[in-house]
Amino acid sequence: MDNQSKHEKNHENDNTLTNRQGHPVTNNQNIRTVGNRGPATLENYNFIEKISHFDRERVPERVVHARGAGAHGYFESYGTAGDEHISKYTRAKLFQEKGKRTPVFVRFSSVIHGGHSPETLRDPRGFAVKFYTEDGNWDLVGNNLKIFFIRDAMKFPDMIHAFKPDPVTNIQSPERFFDFCASSPETFHMVTFVYSPWGIPANYRMMQGSGVNTYKWVNSEGEAVLVKYHWEPKQGIKNLAQKEANEIQSTNFNHATQDLYNAIEQGDYPEWELLVQIMSDDEHPELDFDPLDDTKLWPNDQFPWIPVGKMVLDKNPEDYFAEVEQVAFGTGVLVDGLEFSDDKMLQGRTFSYSDTQRHRVGANYLQLPINAPKKQVATNQSGGQMQYHVDRKDKHINYEPSILGGLKEAEPAGKEYTPTVAGKLVRESIDRNDNTKQAGQTYREFEHWEKDELISNLVGDLSQCDQRIQDAMIALAEEADEEYGRRLREGLTNAANENQQTEQPSIRKQR
Repeated sequence: MDNQSKHEKNHENDNTLTNRQGHPVTNNQNIRTVGNRGPATLENYNFIEKISHFDRERVPERVVHARGAGAHGYFESYGTAGDEHISKYTRAKLFQEKGKRTPVFVRFSSVIHGGHSPETLRDPRGFAVKFYTEDGNWDLVGNNLKIFFIRDAMKFPDMIHAFKPDPVTNIQSPERFFDFCASSPETFHMVTFVYSPWGIPANYRMMQGSGVNTYKWVNSEGEAVLVKYHWEPKQGIKNLAQKEANEIQSTNFNHATQDLYNAIEQGDYPEWELLVQIMSDDEHPELDFDPLDDTKLWPNDQFPWIPVGKMVLDKNPEDYFAEVEQVAFGTGVLVDGLEFSDDKMLQGRTFSYSDTQRHRVGANYLQLPINAPKKQVATNQSGGQMQYHVDRKDKHINYEPSILGGLKEAEPAGKEYTPTVAGKLVRESIDRNDNTKQAGQTYREFEHWEKDELISNLVGDLSQCDQRIQDAMIALAEEADEEYGRRLREGLTNAANENQQTEQPSIRKQR
């Protein structure tokens, strides 16, 4: 008997409502009660299944990067790094052949604000790419700017606490933000970017991306280089002045999500070129910064951007929750030929990201279709919440090594990279830590209108802060660039005078 005949015999068709057990639901309007006034009985299975699932419709919101949008697409390799075959630097298979395509899923996001916050708020934007390679998944997790606020993962929870709402009032405050930043001078370069128009990208399609952290590439001979990743939008780059952002927010707080979705639906597929900066794997004492410092840029003139491929997004998600909300990234998700560096932020993030996903989505989050590799998976992992299949063929042997059978180790794809590591175990900051030089360079490279926006935005928020915080931020700006510091000081002085003038009439009136 075919399925249709079975449906008809049971008075069902494809539109018949059932519960998750497949039982037809004959009354979806009323729970079962003693009389029509109640009380209810405990054996209301359909109601209990329905309401208990409803209670769990939302996984815990991401602490950071809660507000996001995503899309499917592909990465196409150029097979080269500049004029050289890419195998000189890395043996990662997805890069080796010109024209080779690898499926990807990308999630764009804001960082600090919650899941229903406007997409016009001043905030870094997350830019996370999951490559479904033939060797398994590779996650390239970064943001739209090329640097970060801090250089040591120990400070990350404190930074986020300062940027999030007050634990008593539940209100975000510029004073909390600048209190942390003034007390952590390494943040000043990022503050300069975030408070300029670069802090509000016009949309996701016209936004740069960066891996931020320093990684390594390893070739088949086990030789390694340091590498930085950059995504450059082929649609061009566009940022918003604060006034423009305010105008958009007054009518549409989903504008970036809508823009991305509509463009893909209309066949206007956004593209980015992937470029890398390459540096030999050593400490580079000739530089006035440490290459592993996430608050620093690698100068383009010394370490040029080299194109290695392009990415095209050509398919919208079929379900936001199943894909965009449950997609899970981790900086430790690397394939053969790609390695970690000693970057202290990267090493801290590598634990934190995957640990967060196990807490938020569950121990078996990698069995979800959006997270699962598009290749064979064979592990001895067992149990955990929501396991729905076993990763191995031999169900009895869930350990390794074994004489009886089970899974066996894979053969190496090339020589292992074995750097020499020596030194005392210490708790110290990177020693080349000039906190303002590159911020000054960035300021001087801004266009006039970007400088005006930066000063206006800083004055607007800093004027609400304690005088000690203002003085500390002015000192950092003066150290970065004379004009930068002078304009910030003058702006805050003028704002204080204006506030004093507007307050005096009300004071006299009260008296």
